[in-house]
Order: sequence, then C-alpha cells, then structure tokens
Amino acid sequence: MKPTTGNRQPSVLLAGFAPFAGETINPSWQAVRALDGEMIERHRVTALELPTEFEGSLRVLRKGLRETQPRVAIAVGLASGRSGLSLERVAINVIDARIPDNAGAQPVDVPIIGKGPAAYFSTLPIKAALTALRDAGIDAHISQTAGTYVCNHVFYALMHAARRLQIRAGFVHVPFLPEQAQRHGAPAMSLDRIVEGLRIVIRTALSTHADARVTGGAES
Repeated sequence: MKPTTGNRQPSVLLAGFAPFAGETINPSWQAVRALDGEMIERHRVTALELPTEFEGSLRVLRKGLRETQPRVAIAVGLASGRSGLSLERVAINVIDARIPDNAGAQPVDVPIIGKGPAAYFSTLPIKAALTALRDAGIDAHISQTAGTYVCNHVFYALMHAARRLQIRAGFVHVPFLPEQAQRHGAPAMSLDRIVEGLRIVIRTALSTHADARVTGGAES
C-alpha cells in the first residue's frame, strides 16, 4: 500500500450511496456514516456519500480520493434480495442499467471507461475477511457479480483509480434493513450488524497482507 505523505493522518475512505428506486434510506450510507471518524488499526475512517448517479458518483468519488489520500478505499452499496454481506470479487467494464439512475440516465451496453480492461479484481483480502466475518457470526459470502448498475460502475472506476494510486480497494454489498425488508419480503440485516461487518472488513484490509486460502463457502 502507498504510504501517506507529510503529516496527514493515515485514513480509510468508506463510500456509501444515497437512496434510490423510491426508497427513503439506503443502508449502505447509513452504515458508512456510522463509522465516520472512527479509528481502526490507527487509521481514521472518512465517510463519503455518493449520489446514485452514473456521472455524479464518479465526480464525488474522485474528489474524495484526492482529498483523503486513503490507504484503503471501500465502496458499499445495496443489493436487495441478498442476505448477508457480499464481498465483491470483480468489477466489469460495462453499464447496462435496468432502471434510470437518480439523474434520469439509463445507459445500456456502454463501457464505464473507454479502452479500459474488461474487468478489475478487488484487491481487498476478501477470503480473509470472509473468515473473520463468519468467526464473528456475521452472515457473509463471496460474490462473483456486482451487477451492471451504479454499484458496479463505482466499483470499476474505484479499482481503475486504485491501480494508479497504489492503494487497496474493493466493494461490499449489504442487504436491506429490517424496516425495508418487511415491505419487500426480502432478506435483511440490522444496521448494527452491517456496521460491525464493515468494521471487520476494514480491519482485515489494514492488517492482512496476503489473502487467506479458503475453500468452499457460499458464493453468488
């Protein structure tokens, strides 16, 4: 990981999303906001709220990366219908929006970054994080798809930037909160559990140099 320069305190950038698709809250931002300012492994967490917009999200993300110069950057999004935390493995270079974003844009079959590679892999130690989460009794799995909507868009752009900045980065999807899940008949996780899960992922990313080799376990 790239060392922090000058007198700047070592930091972690943690980004969540604004509500979308008619929801009044987004658990990703609720959880990220709860960790803002917390010290984990001697690194201060800075929370960043991203608009659920293709163009707008990247402007805010890039500004946040410039201002915080983090050692680890993790974006967090909502995956309705999934149970537990989804540790995303791969971001693909395509937008195929099933619904418009909050700005009304609905790109279909277009690249996120022209002439960029087909995919980027997370550089978080996702299997070590999976083991730590399960040891703490938190439902989690490795996911092989972050979709093709704004979450994948941000994940891909983050990994593109992370390669240049030489920082560790990745993406975590979280489920609905209970009050949302009741309306949709979907799986849920309490906010406290999501926050603790993200805390574990951050701690693992800062303290684990090489990922664990874990076989089996639920994947999606």
